[in-house]
Amino acid sequence: MSDGPVVTKKRFIAGAVCPACSEPDKLMMWSEDSVPHRECVACGFTDTLNEQGLSVPKELGTRVNKIEVKPAEVKVQTVQFFPNPKLKKPAE
Repeated sequence: MSDGPVVTKKRFIAGAVCPACSEPDKLMMWSEDSVPHRECVACGFTDTLNEQGLSVPKELGTRVNKIEVKPAEVKVQTVQFFPNPKLKKPAE
């Protein structure tokens, strides 16, 4: 019979907004073996949907599989304030 998964033609979904980049009208949907998938052509976001149309997480996040975010390098700049000559301290 047929070798490999049954894939339907990819189609754009009118009015759909990407959950990752919030761009409207950039989502394509298709089915592989009656499992719906979606992909954003703007940012490359992809996921799989369940029977209710909700996103199925690829893997649950744990402290082991999370990528540690490195803090951005802090740039320090010195600022020098000059006294205002019009503001003189009152004589005592």
